[in-house]
Amino acid sequence: MKRKNIFIVIICGIILLIASGVVYVIFSTEPTAQSEGATKTSAMLVSVTLVNEGQFTPEFIATGTVQPVEEVLLNAMVSGQVIERSVDFVPGGMVRKGQVLLKIDSADYQYELDLRKSELLQAQSDLELEMGRQKIAQQDLALVGNDSISDDQKFLVLRQPQLNAIKAQIKLAEANYNQAQLNLDRTSVKAPFDAHVISQAVTVGSRVSPGGNLGKLVGTHEYWVTATIPIDKLKWLSFPSSARGNGAPVIIRNYTSWQEGQFRMGNLYNQIGSLDRQTRLARILIRVPDPLGYQSRNRSKPKLLIGEFVEVRIQGRKTEELVKLNRDYIRTNQTVWVMEEGKLAIRKVSIELLDAEFAYITEGLEDGESVVTSNISTVTEGVPLRTESETTNNSIDSTQQNTK
Repeated sequence: MKRKNIFIVIICGIILLIASGVVYVIFSTEPTAQSEGATKTSAMLVSVTLVNEGQFTPEFIATGTVQPVEEVLLNAMVSGQVIERSVDFVPGGMVRKGQVLLKIDSADYQYELDLRKSELLQAQSDLELEMGRQKIAQQDLALVGNDSISDDQKFLVLRQPQLNAIKAQIKLAEANYNQAQLNLDRTSVKAPFDAHVISQAVTVGSRVSPGGNLGKLVGTHEYWVTATIPIDKLKWLSFPSSARGNGAPVIIRNYTSWQEGQFRMGNLYNQIGSLDRQTRLARILIRVPDPLGYQSRNRSKPKLLIGEFVEVRIQGRKTEELVKLNRDYIRTNQTVWVMEEGKLAIRKVSIELLDAEFAYITEGLEDGESVVTSNISTVTEGVPLRTESETTNNSIDSTQQNTK
């Protein structure tokens, strides 16, 4: 038994020696890797854009609401029954200035006018009679002699009180007549301007009284768009110097309901002298002529609706000599990444103005410099950079060298 165990140990030892020899031979004959060249550090691939310096026209984007310039609630001035209504006096109808919208029964007012007219004629007749008495009184006074009576007595003899009373009666009769004529005219309700009918409150057979609501009209000559804009942008806007002038042009769009590419043109009109209570932004008025497209040049354009929410693009004043850069490339802490001699330079810039798309820079960036537009993982001053064009040129050079 012992001999058998000894034999097994000897065999295991021999196997171990053989395995050790094989491992030694393998490691001793392994090939050694050789360096073919120096290790090359690769620069980060970025995209860049060249900036330009010059005078530019900024554009500001804001939102606003359409509202009428002329708006009126029609009220009855006299009482009576409506006996006639224009077919155009319905919600959505169009009426012209001076067009009769409603007629109120005028019979009572015609009778009143005839009565007042007769009173005026009577007063005028009384005046003619009194003027005849005035002549007789002057003749009587001449027979007596002007020096024989006092001025007070002369005033009575010449019937001045009677004359003044009749003149007062004539003025009263004329006033009553004019009032009756005015009431008769008010039985015809007319449009005060070219208008769009928003609402109609009465129709034929309705009984109206003074102050009663008849309907609502808005003028069609022009509308306003009330927009809000930051206060610091006001200095870049051009308002007209007079009410009839036009300010800076404005492009108006409604991306919700208008077809793609459709827009209306307007002009800055005025600045409202108070801030919006909720946003604390400045409020401005934009004037839009022919908002409903009645003129031939505007018939194919979309119509503006009262209360409609729209976007406005306002053209600002031209800047001085500045560098313009897409505002998306302004980095944290108002910095810009510049590719300078193949390396990253982090520049602090001074921005004069920000509009809807661009930043207008006064310091920190020069004309023709390359601004990095892509995001990079390592933002460190001096880190190597390369562009796609440089990579392509290097590849071409390497190919040509290998060919040689």
